[in-house]
Amino acid sequence: MKDQLAKPRSTSAESRRLGWALAITGSFMVLEVAGGLISGSLALLADAGHMLTDTAALTLAWVAAHLSQRPTDSKRSYGYHRAQVLAAFVNALALLAVVGWILFEAVQRLLTPREVHGGTMLGIALLGLLANIAVLSVLHGRNESNLNIAAARLHVIGDLLGSISASVAAVVILRTGWVPIDALLSILVALLILRSAWSLLRKSTLILMEHAPDSVDPDQLRDTLITTVTGIRDVHDVHCWSLTSGQTMLTLHLALDDSAEPAQVLREAKTVLAEHFEVAHSALQIEHEGCPDEVR
Repeated sequence: MKDQLAKPRSTSAESRRLGWALAITGSFMVLEVAGGLISGSLALLADAGHMLTDTAALTLAWVAAHLSQRPTDSKRSYGYHRAQVLAAFVNALALLAVVGWILFEAVQRLLTPREVHGGTMLGIALLGLLANIAVLSVLHGRNESNLNIAAARLHVIGDLLGSISASVAAVVILRTGWVPIDALLSILVALLILRSAWSLLRKSTLILMEHAPDSVDPDQLRDTLITTVTGIRDVHDVHCWSLTSGQTMLTLHLALDDSAEPAQVLREAKTVLAEHFEVAHSALQIEHEGCPDEVR
């Protein structure tokens, strides 16, 4: 039974969505930077800074999505799927850097308050809110398991929170003149981004370090194969990892009874792996006697 490596779903469509998101974000970034400088608002500057990293992040995600469509070759038998995980990892680090900058600037603003022009701030923040909603609508609900799309979407959600924060801060400043609200809400947004960025960094790191995915418990996998497939007396040398989000890879050794039919066992074992553990690609070594890989 020839096992084909699973192809990514709707990769070209994901690339187009990322392209649209990049165009909207990049276009609005210039306006928000100017508005932040004119109004003197940290919330706007923080959102503009985040949007700047969004432009870079979406560019990286777009390039990664294009790379993942390239065919395999003799040197890259798994293709370029890992490019999307690497992009997610880099984007998570960028988010953490943005959080650090926002927190640092917020503390400085609290210690040394600066004048903020609430009217300009509110106008730019509301335009930013509309732009972020448009970008999020392009990326939302499409292949939720794809870390590359998730990373891009997380950047946009952070921007959306920043726009809401800046809008609220502008209204408070216009009505009460209390400027510290600008820095305080920036800190709140930074902490919200921090939690999601850390989760994304953890997920992408686990894939890059080739940890077993959550869908596969090696001990349970051994027990299921032995009890479900007739003729298997032992399962060992189990190695399981994710090529990218949603594509699980597996290698293992199957020790068979003397009466077992290898071809039948192989077919049944691969069916169990696909149906019970969502394994997209597996390489199984059949053994009738001792394991040839054991050091004697």
